[in-house]
Amino acid sequence: MTIPFLDAGAAYRELRDDIDAALRRVAASGRYLLDAELAAFEEEFAAYCANDHCVAVGSGCDALELSLRALGIGPGDEVVVPAHTFIGTWLAVSATGARPVAVDPTPDGLSLDPALVEAALTPRTRALMPVHLHGHPADLDPLLAIAARHDLAVVEDAAQAHGARYRGRRIGSGHVVAFSFYPGKNLGAMGDGGAVVTGDSGVAERLRLLRNCGSREKYRHEVRSTHSRLDEFQAAVLRAKLPRLDAWNARRARIAERYGRALGALPQLALPVTARWADPAWHLYVIRCAERDELRRRLDRAGVQTLIHYPVPPHRSPAYADDPAGAPAGTHPLSERLAAQSLSLPLGPHLGEDEARAVVAAVRATSAGLAAYPTGPAAYPTPDGQRFPLVTEKR
Repeated sequence: MTIPFLDAGAAYRELRDDIDAALRRVAASGRYLLDAELAAFEEEFAAYCANDHCVAVGSGCDALELSLRALGIGPGDEVVVPAHTFIGTWLAVSATGARPVAVDPTPDGLSLDPALVEAALTPRTRALMPVHLHGHPADLDPLLAIAARHDLAVVEDAAQAHGARYRGRRIGSGHVVAFSFYPGKNLGAMGDGGAVVTGDSGVAERLRLLRNCGSREKYRHEVRSTHSRLDEFQAAVLRAKLPRLDAWNARRARIAERYGRALGALPQLALPVTARWADPAWHLYVIRCAERDELRRRLDRAGVQTLIHYPVPPHRSPAYADDPAGAPAGTHPLSERLAAQSLSLPLGPHLGEDEARAVVAAVRATSAGLAAYPTGPAAYPTPDGQRFPLVTEKR
């Protein structure tokens, strides 16, 4: 049995009739941009997120960049970002002319460390950009408190967190929250796409200008901008999928629970943390292993596909080699450790029972003989050598 990391086509096969009907509806309409399907999806997704406005755009990176632009952030400004994240978070900041300022996560790896955020603030800091990494919500309340004290904006990167909840609140109910609809996401299009959800009507209006060449009326351009528009076909596909999102997330959670029960005692691994205040979307199930690359080779030979999220921290990427945001090895040690040790196991709403059992059996077999995780499966190492308890179930 070969087990794919994710079967992106399975969602289409489950909803074939609905998606085919939606695509035919758009094709027959002759209206392919900024029309009825987009308006309906924006209304439905805003309601799903328990917020007032949704402005859909061409990609998740565009959602982040245009959010910052809508808040007036640009050249000379600084935005605090995680050191451990997909580089797209950083690139969106750089695209505005602002500078990403990186900090390591909290010891559990889940969120921007509030103490490090405070230390990173300068007179140029204009915003914080927490990431709901792997579908687990960032701990927002301490970050929102910092933002309030220093009059900073908060733009949430929710590219992996469709349907997650923080302290009972839906991710997406915040002030400015950016989503991606890349095909592999929990709510994925059949192409690229993104959206910004906000409760601020002024921000929403600026986003609509920014996504459409600065125009409300054809050939009248009020600001210099670009075009970044979710097309009608993608909006129709997302409308067909949105009613299934919570059920698909529940399937992901059941697989994550099975992995946790079956793999938690293995000394070679550290498993994902779930904070007591979080209901993750389980976009990814990321384990850590001191001999990550060897474990991945063994799993590949056993027919289990895995991925590494993300092997090169942004501050070590060639893209930032000549940028002040780039930094030498050791600058963000916890993020560098995560990049070297993290491995994502197959996880998706269409992973079958037999496949999940096979993944568990393969991980148990292939991890045998590997080095124990440096501080064991019940602790998480930090740069200063302290040890913090890991939690694999809600506290």
